[in-house]
Amino acid sequence: MSELITAELVDLDLSAESKEAAARSLAERMAGLGRVTDLEGFLADVAAREAQMPTGLDGGIGIPHCRSAHVTEPTLAFGRSAAGIDFGAADGPADLVFLIAAPAGGDADHLSILSTLARHLMDEEFTGALRAADDAGAAAALIRGDEPVAVTDAPSVPEATAVPAATAVPAATAEADAAPEETSPPATPFKIVAITSCPTGIAHTYMAAEALAKAGKEAGVELIVETQGSAGFKRLDPEVVAAADGVIFAHDVEVRDKARFAGKPTVDVGVKAGVNRPAELIAEVREKAARGDISTPAAAGPAPMDRNGEAGDGFGTRLRKWLMTGVSYMVPFVAAGGLLIALGFAIGGYGIDKAPSVAEHFVWSESASWAALLFQIGGVAFGFLVPVLAGFIAYGMADRPGLVPGFVGGAIALTVNAGFLGGLIAGLLAGAVVMAVQRVEVPSALRGIMPVVVIPLISSAVVGFLMFLVVGKPIAALQKALTDWLSGLSGANAVILGVILGLMMTFDLGGPLNKVAYAFAVGGLANPNDGSLKVMAAAMAAGMVPPLAMALATTVRGRLFTRTERENGKAAWVLGASFITEGAIPFAAADPLRVIPSAMAGGAVTGALSMAFGCTLRAPHGGVFVVPLIGQPLLYLVAVLAGTAVTTALVILLKGLRKPAAPGSAPESTAEPAQAPAGNTPVAA
Repeated sequence: MSELITAELVDLDLSAESKEAAARSLAERMAGLGRVTDLEGFLADVAAREAQMPTGLDGGIGIPHCRSAHVTEPTLAFGRSAAGIDFGAADGPADLVFLIAAPAGGDADHLSILSTLARHLMDEEFTGALRAADDAGAAAALIRGDEPVAVTDAPSVPEATAVPAATAVPAATAEADAAPEETSPPATPFKIVAITSCPTGIAHTYMAAEALAKAGKEAGVELIVETQGSAGFKRLDPEVVAAADGVIFAHDVEVRDKARFAGKPTVDVGVKAGVNRPAELIAEVREKAARGDISTPAAAGPAPMDRNGEAGDGFGTRLRKWLMTGVSYMVPFVAAGGLLIALGFAIGGYGIDKAPSVAEHFVWSESASWAALLFQIGGVAFGFLVPVLAGFIAYGMADRPGLVPGFVGGAIALTVNAGFLGGLIAGLLAGAVVMAVQRVEVPSALRGIMPVVVIPLISSAVVGFLMFLVVGKPIAALQKALTDWLSGLSGANAVILGVILGLMMTFDLGGPLNKVAYAFAVGGLANPNDGSLKVMAAAMAAGMVPPLAMALATTVRGRLFTRTERENGKAAWVLGASFITEGAIPFAAADPLRVIPSAMAGGAVTGALSMAFGCTLRAPHGGVFVVPLIGQPLLYLVAVLAGTAVTTALVILLKGLRKPAAPGSAPESTAEPAQAPAGNTPVAA
């Protein structure tokens, strides 16, 4: 790869009067060297980035930048303006302008460019040397690092990493100058963790990290920054987060995995505040800590892509998180597709699957046409089930680079009739292949095309080879055997499977075992037969029991429950009827030894009865609202009511055996968990 910046890319007498003119002048130099193939297209990309947020920084600096398909290799151009150019900085025009261009997929190179530049732009010696340079070649060498400059001892952002590591700032030592007002400094420094991120995950992310790092050292605090940049991020060590005395969020996009920092003094500002006034942010978080002002826990947990493992997780834990990431993304396709298919059957009958394509034959006045439309839309949505499952398992393992081979592997699983099991294997293979490719050291000339060309090409080819020629057929045979087994389920075997499904659906109330059971049931809907439809019915029936039973128990024996639990019981009626198993979580959290075994007993009874009655279900969700689509609907309701009665009776019995609370004790102390969120599904906890 050519040098990042050369003398031809430096203009020490930049005469532009506006930021648009400055960008054009510097971009023309890039185009003249063949590094920009379409000048107008590139400038449009620069303008689009500038519209998101001004790129001016305090200290007379402007850094317009973007990723663009019109850039052939990472390039940096520098201009120095005597008059100054307004880039939106609070302290006035910029006299130092850096135009950064990178290929559309050049994340690794962008991170390397910006982390290095950010470190130097925060140093007055470096910017002073650029203002004093009288030769373009010398300025270019200075920016490249070829020309020595007296750089202050500032902490630095790690550079040249495909995924930016957390940036650690050395702790202040006893030799550091103490603040004048502190006569007896604490034995250990004040500890702060910070998150920086900007809309494109490029310049301001790393500028803010560097500014906070420098200010942290000057303030005598131990400060560690996690840069959530454009190529992903690496979490701060959980022990570091736990030991932190305060948190700074300097961000313009949502902080990923924000719940890690709940319960700590927190300052939450835009990313430019992190660049322009880091010392104020540090002082503010210290003041909050002194007052005991802490943040409340985040309402939502981490996004699925953020669940790919913490430090110390074993392989089994990481594997479960990868699989659950895929399941979490699959669920909306399952719900939308499955319910549309079920509605098609409800309106047009079970022969609607033989209807011609509505694109060729549709009669507005015929209900059969509308039924066919719903069925065919649902079929398309349901067809994404396996590719989405595979793609997002790979995503959970390897982030965005895993998506392409994961989706390709999932599609091949459908092609070779490997079904749901094939999707699981394809996702794991895709993630493993991408992770292996990412570990290979490549020449710097290839880094820019790795994310968009090399990784998708190699990983898709390898996964495709494995799925078509190695593992696809054996998995297809296993899938067929499983389908045949489900199809032949009857008698005692069906009842036993119903018991197992009921126990799994109610053991952790939306946790991993619940998800596994639900995913197994949904997987059968991809190739529906009588057995798989029975499995789906049993899984949903058992999942409805815990919240319904808790609601009933709080109604008939309210004195056994706290006031908060009784209020939660009112909501649990609706949650249970809607097949939202999480409605029982507040009760289980407060009294797990009585609630969970009772829920499992009722779930097992319901699952067994549903299978024994031969109830079937074509919809993957819906609770009582899809009863008209259930085979043997009255017996199905009997199964649900029986399980609810068993769980209710056991909960009341076990709670009644408790020793009475001591006089004067506050029963509300046992009811800390809040009402379960009504928006969760049994597989989205």
